[in-house]
Amino acid sequence: MVTIQTPDGIGSGVVYRSDGIIVTDAHVVEDQQKKPSTSVRIHFADGSQASATVVGVDDATDVAVVKADRGNLPAAKFSTALPEVGQLAVVIGSPLGLEQTVTAGIVSALHRNMPPSDGSPQGLIDLIQTDAPISPGNSGGAAVNSSSEIIGLSEAYLPPSSGAVSIGFVTPAATVTDVADQILKSGVATHPVLGIIPTDISPEIATRFGLPTQSGALVIEVAPGGPAAQAGLQPGDIITEFDAQKIANVTDLLAAVPSKEPGQQADVGFQRGQDTKSVKVILGSSATG
Repeated sequence: MVTIQTPDGIGSGVVYRSDGIIVTDAHVVEDQQKKPSTSVRIHFADGSQASATVVGVDDATDVAVVKADRGNLPAAKFSTALPEVGQLAVVIGSPLGLEQTVTAGIVSALHRNMPPSDGSPQGLIDLIQTDAPISPGNSGGAAVNSSSEIIGLSEAYLPPSSGAVSIGFVTPAATVTDVADQILKSGVATHPVLGIIPTDISPEIATRFGLPTQSGALVIEVAPGGPAAQAGLQPGDIITEFDAQKIANVTDLLAAVPSKEPGQQADVGFQRGQDTKSVKVILGSSATG
């Protein structure tokens, strides 16, 4: 475990490789990606520090890779399987700058999705939910099982002001290692792209535009020349199905698209006015790094 200090604040990270490769959350370091290495400092458990550079970030999963100017580090072991609900979850990080803080709880649920927000415009999918306390500064730190394996990186929490009690989210280890390996290999991570900007359908939107349903993902913008545009989707269409999966809202769509690979074909069902239609879309590729 390490603490990551930037001009914007404090976060946490996990040693991925002994040569100084560290994984963390993208939102911890992405603003430092094109800045000098002195803008990122790594605090190690032995009290030493080192400068670091940002190798790459992936906004779609909020995973980032940084390279510390230090070698011969003890690399963590990442679990290759999802934890079970009820299993012990230990969170290690630097909440509010309190380095090497340990909190504990259980795995509360799997496959949680977070809708788009100001902090994560694209939303986040397939997260682990835990009741182990997560606070500002824990981001990018380790969530560990009883075998000392990393089950994921601390991602976010619902603040008490929302009425929540101990609801935190963790990016699964399999997602972290997949994205980190892609960034280390090619500098970027790729994800399938539909080529639209969708929004949920509120009662006000449905009334204002005379929409036939409040269920589905309303297409408000189609990328020119993108996969959806080439298939014939238009602003105002309401996506209700993606590859035989029912789509009730934007979060459902965000969770369904990553089940495919870039270049694969997907059947998209939608409503246009009172008509129900279906098109075949060849998904594009988004690369961030």
